[in-house]
Amino acid sequence: MADTQHNNYMAGEWRPGVDTVDNRNPSDLSDSLGTFAQADAAQTHEAIAAARGAQPEWARTGLEVRYNALLAIGSELMTRAEELGRELSREEGKPLAEGKGEVYRAGQFFHYYAAEVHRQIGDVADSVRPGIEVLAQREPVGVVGVISPWNFPLATAVWKIAPALAFGNAVIWKPANLVPASAWHFAEIISRQGLPAGVFNLVMGRGSEVGDTLVGSADVDAITFTGSVETGRRVGLRAMQNLTRVQMEMGSKNPLVVLDDADLDTAVQCAFAGGYSGTGQKCTASSRLIVTAGIHDRFVEALAERLAAARVGHALDPDTDIGPVVDAGQLQSDLDWIETARREGATVAVGGERVSADTEGYFLQPTLFTGTRNDMTINQEEMFGPMASVIRVKDADEALATANATRFGLTAGIITESLAAANTFRRRARFGCTMVNLPTAGTDYHVPFGGRGESSYGPREQGQYAREFYTQVKTSYVRTGEG
Repeated sequence: MADTQHNNYMAGEWRPGVDTVDNRNPSDLSDSLGTFAQADAAQTHEAIAAARGAQPEWARTGLEVRYNALLAIGSELMTRAEELGRELSREEGKPLAEGKGEVYRAGQFFHYYAAEVHRQIGDVADSVRPGIEVLAQREPVGVVGVISPWNFPLATAVWKIAPALAFGNAVIWKPANLVPASAWHFAEIISRQGLPAGVFNLVMGRGSEVGDTLVGSADVDAITFTGSVETGRRVGLRAMQNLTRVQMEMGSKNPLVVLDDADLDTAVQCAFAGGYSGTGQKCTASSRLIVTAGIHDRFVEALAERLAAARVGHALDPDTDIGPVVDAGQLQSDLDWIETARREGATVAVGGERVSADTEGYFLQPTLFTGTRNDMTINQEEMFGPMASVIRVKDADEALATANATRFGLTAGIITESLAAANTFRRRARFGCTMVNLPTAGTDYHVPFGGRGESSYGPREQGQYAREFYTQVKTSYVRTGEG
């Protein structure tokens, strides 16, 4: 694959772009996954036109055809999870087990939304006027632009693309330029399912070309975006000029509260899995560890030991606990955050340094900051690396107040043996998802996902709630001749 050119998929054809990028393995910079096409604004407009032309046919396609297409996509993803998971880990850097799991989960999303194809049932009501019936039915929104991030190359994209297709929409997908290989493999699977040409389009390229064109087009009916708050603001403002429907998942600063009565092993496991799996490069990562005084010292000692023992290395090494960060820019950002923490008065209890390995890559020790305050920059801004801060608090009330003291609101967790404390936290934490004795990272595909504040904008993703974004309601009045 290293010497192979991988083209975009537009209007049912594989087409070269105006340029290419080389895709490098962050675990081994000598390893190239190949070159990938880069579209420009003109080609993006062509993809939009193809989607606009194909969408009505797809919307009229029988439910069984749509069901079978989505089911086949999901089945192939699950069958090839070993192979494609390896490629995903190779290009993004997450450990191999996580890469395989992501591909398999992507297949489950398609199976779920294949079933949703058959659940599209409307409502019938009697009118307040005699002799008239009212029907409320959902129809596709039209052409959907999907802009997905690099940290979950398949999962995040799939939980947007699967419902869009299930509900009869056409899709133009712009994946992150750091992870084109996963996108290409996925598009290749879809290309063999017999969808009308133009219903699904893969348009790889820079955000300033492809992304801006999608967001600014009056022929795109909806934009679903996952990325930074700063980019999300620009997406929202640009889309609003055409009154384009928008759904966005953005930043986070998720807390994990550990109360005095917590089981220590559970607390450490949840802190590690939530804050450091995927190299901490996930919007659901628990980067604020809010710990009450009675367990604070024991928790810090145990977590520091766990982090010191974690193996940092090549993503494809089965013994690796933490892989590389995604690229040189992210590594430098992480190192800058470590220096910021020191300047703000935090203690680097463990980690904080680059790791030398057998291959040249972007390896960083998992890092734990202690002695921090919630008003520090490191506890208010998303760092997006294998780093977390411990904030010591007096009791459960202060822990809840501290957890809520953020402009974000995606996920929050609590570790406690008290049902009362857990219920109080679950009900009063101002976050879209709350976890009890579980990591903040890890959500199911059949239930809604999303946050509050600056974490999310628009309808929820996943589960049956996805239909609120990917469909629109039509109300029809019919004279029956009765009454």
